[in-house]
Amino acid sequence: MDQVLIIEDEIKTGKELKNLIESLRDDLTVAAISPSIKSAVSWLKQHEAPALIFSDIQLADGLSFEIFRQVQVESPIIFCTAYDEYAIQAFDANGIDYLLKPIDEEKLVRGLNKYNKYYQQDEKETSNYKNQLNNLLSEMNKSYKSSLLIYFQEKIIPIKACDIDFIHSENGIVTIYMNNKQHYYTNYTLETLETILNPVFFYKANRQFIINRQAILNIEHYFTRRLVVKLTQPAPESIIISKVKASDFLKWVEEN
Repeated sequence: MDQVLIIEDEIKTGKELKNLIESLRDDLTVAAISPSIKSAVSWLKQHEAPALIFSDIQLADGLSFEIFRQVQVESPIIFCTAYDEYAIQAFDANGIDYLLKPIDEEKLVRGLNKYNKYYQQDEKETSNYKNQLNNLLSEMNKSYKSSLLIYFQEKIIPIKACDIDFIHSENGIVTIYMNNKQHYYTNYTLETLETILNPVFFYKANRQFIINRQAILNIEHYFTRRLVVKLTQPAPESIIISKVKASDFLKWVEEN
């Protein structure tokens, strides 16, 4: 019987996926459900390669692409994702399947059918698949900064990204507010910071703010289906999430 590895940090979701797989296929058994990058890397190093991997993208300790940087994996992977259309287009372009959450039986059947086709391919096509997987991982596994350098007078001050509560931009001046209540001015633009900070933890709320998930105190409904975000320390102005972004923002908060 072929073994399957599920990489999923939501225990309930992982168990539901396990039950679905084993109810649909009597030739597959779920060997393990790994809830984190660390546990998945450990399992893959200690066990024979599974026949198939189902992997969530956003895990509690980072993006699952980090797993495949640390361990060489040749098993076919079906990503389970709540990513936006741009990421889904990347999966399509590389011929690797994805299941958009929430996962139901119909989506799972589609993914398992692609798994069957993978093993019906000749050696050349399988090699192409592996090259496509590596290209995808290289493309999407961005190296996000864990620290930033702040230049103040004659000093260079290193700050940890995880210690940032929020970043505010006003009249072209960008200020980084730390969880120790200190703040620093930076030459980075808000747009640049959005690309170099890990989106698992940081969200660009609007044109003025990037906020850290860990700094969110509560979220309130605002006029015309907008949201207002309260942080663990006061912000210079109200942090408003537009009606257009409200659903995406709440999904990000819930999944991280």
